[in-house]
Amino acid sequence: MRNGYSEIFRNLPILETERLKLRKLSLRDAGDVFEYASLPEVAEHVTWEHHRNISDSIHYLRVTLQQYEDGVPSSWGIVHKGFGKLIGTIGYHALSPQNRYGEVGYALSKDFWKQGFMTEAFREVIKFGFDHMKLNRVEATCKLSNTASEKVMQKCGLKYEGILKQRLFAKGEYHDLKLYAILKSDWENHSG
Repeated sequence: MRNGYSEIFRNLPILETERLKLRKLSLRDAGDVFEYASLPEVAEHVTWEHHRNISDSIHYLRVTLQQYEDGVPSSWGIVHKGFGKLIGTIGYHALSPQNRYGEVGYALSKDFWKQGFMTEAFREVIKFGFDHMKLNRVEATCKLSNTASEKVMQKCGLKYEGILKQRLFAKGEYHDLKLYAILKSDWENHSG
């Protein structure tokens, strides 16, 4: 990936919000990852299957560590400051340097759903994208049935742009996705 983003992903900076710290993942996170990724409800709307054993979580973390090393798009771990534990992940998983847009994906422990944590994390990741990665557009998608993820996107100021028919092939079938996006100019108006 020959662009200005490689260095960012190799040295993913720590981002902090009021309740959260976003940081690089490490193998020490395997227990926390397994705790939430082993629940079928958490994996229902994402591309990966729920983790059946700790080895699945270790494999995921090794893949992510390799992504950091390779300087390719990868996730931050979301750490709850009060509990000092990893409760999810969020990150840019697709980027177009020439078009200056990035797509964000995320997953969160069921214990922390409906408390504003993902909205808090996503806002910080959007801000980082516009301020430090010089993006002009941030996108996110969700399956049609994933209303919780859709609400997070809306709370962060993303606007619905349409349905991407059979955009995702995961778990043996094609899925339609809702596309949401925000432009830098709209972000400045939304957050300012």
